[in-house]
Amino acid sequence: MPRCIIYVDFPCRHTVRQRPRRGRFRTLVRSHAFPSPPVPDPPPSSPDASPPDALVIIPTYNEADNISPVIDQVLEQSPPLSVLVVDDNSTDGTADLVRSKKTDAPDRVHLIERSGKLGLGTAYLRGFRYALAQDYTYICEMDADRSHDPKDLPRLIEPVQNGEVALAIGSRYVEGVRVINWPLSRLVLSYGAGVYTRAITRLPLLDVTAGFKCFHRRVLETLPLDRVNSDGYAFQVEMHYRTWRAGFQFTEVPVVFTERTEGESKMRREIVVEAALKVWELRLQDLLGRL
Repeated sequence: MPRCIIYVDFPCRHTVRQRPRRGRFRTLVRSHAFPSPPVPDPPPSSPDASPPDALVIIPTYNEADNISPVIDQVLEQSPPLSVLVVDDNSTDGTADLVRSKKTDAPDRVHLIERSGKLGLGTAYLRGFRYALAQDYTYICEMDADRSHDPKDLPRLIEPVQNGEVALAIGSRYVEGVRVINWPLSRLVLSYGAGVYTRAITRLPLLDVTAGFKCFHRRVLETLPLDRVNSDGYAFQVEMHYRTWRAGFQFTEVPVVFTERTEGESKMRREIVVEAALKVWELRLQDLLGRL
């Protein structure tokens, strides 16, 4: 199937800038469904505050072609960022490359090696627990395949650091459709997943499966991470839904998503099916008060 470049800008009614309220996050997404109880907000940082103590979590499985340049580009960003690679026993030497980078920057490059291919969701959960234990305040998710541009990380961290929101999401669909080199079928699947998820859960988010984001640590301290048991697309949907229902506010930051050029895609039919079923599970748990 021919591949395409799609980059379309158009006004989006899902992003509504509201006046900031004293003592609360300023949300850039309007929703009148399921009003959530207030959650104490982290205090905003002053302009003279020290650089954010931010950790970028990157799960890997056989990403030797990509991981070194990705780490280099993350470390080049300002303010300084740290990297945690959670490797699922890659057979192509990915972990060896990370160890080499760790030798050059031991205080900023970290590695967790797991015994096998245990899944994206559990990799991020392992990274979250590491970040909380090491007292990082700003905790980011990012893919290893170069589909996410490390130069966008400061734009994701900024609204969280400033106290505007608790979660900033790099969105492919806010202020237009911003994907490069996707087949049309993949675009329809991804965008359709958002329509489907919003219809069932009323989650006020355009890019429901986005995997490029920055959490304030208070979100991860509040959410029951031991109850999160999904993977792939479903993991991202679940984290977004739980964050919203816990009362935290978020924004979507427009980013350009570029399909990988090196390595092999991890997309499988099982991932899509899991996500389709997970939204019903989350909705039912919420209605029963068991979320």
